[in-house]
Amino acid sequence: MDIRLDGISHFYGDTEVLRDISLDIPAGQIVCLVGPSGCGKSTLLRLIGGLERPASGRILQLGTPPADCLNPLTYIFQDFALLPWRSVRGNISLVLEDHGIRGADADAIISDVLARTKLSDFREALPRQLSGGMKQRVAIARALAVNPAVMLMDEPLSALDSQTRELLMDDLIALWTRQPFTAAYVTHNLAEAVRLGHRIVVLSRRPGQIREVVEIDMPLAERSHGDPRLEQTQKHLWELMREEARAADEELLDV
Repeated sequence: MDIRLDGISHFYGDTEVLRDISLDIPAGQIVCLVGPSGCGKSTLLRLIGGLERPASGRILQLGTPPADCLNPLTYIFQDFALLPWRSVRGNISLVLEDHGIRGADADAIISDVLARTKLSDFREALPRQLSGGMKQRVAIARALAVNPAVMLMDEPLSALDSQTRELLMDDLIALWTRQPFTAAYVTHNLAEAVRLGHRIVVLSRRPGQIREVVEIDMPLAERSHGDPRLEQTQKHLWELMREEARAADEELLDV
């Protein structure tokens, strides 16, 4: 299923947050959204997910979700959003219970996503027993359990240290390589964007407008930390953003 944004604008009160955003998120691609602080990246994600309605424009879902899709659009947040009293298995089963899936059917789905996220040995662990990286793996496994058409990922790695972030990027690439998924991925981290994004959408400072869409024609499995081709793309992204990022930072400090 593709997502198409057609002329999206949005306001909070009198403040214009987004202006005339038109963008395609093709099935099977990870589209990263980057830009200065306050440019409307997370707001755009909420609009795509239907948590808010745009002031103007249309958001279209084109095509049909997978046959066994339980939630066409599924979020992954930076704070993991795990229930502390439920085990790894219990946190994943929660989203299946909402659809009346229990017993052997639920066990089969849970075993599959635990294997895909390298969590099979931790199914009975509680969140307090897990590292930050493993908590985020649980959140990813929970999202995969509903087989979403599109994953909406809001700074999913920003709460992690740099080494764990690298490991999770490797894990996401392995997941995508095994079974390509579609994602709109918000991040402040440009290294993250060039590692994971098939295309990178650069937004201007508020009101957020599309400055450029950068496509990376390199298989995800071939991308690695320190690759000079990725570093060149990262440098280009920063050159697009540098002055507006400085202005946005000064603007936020004045509030």
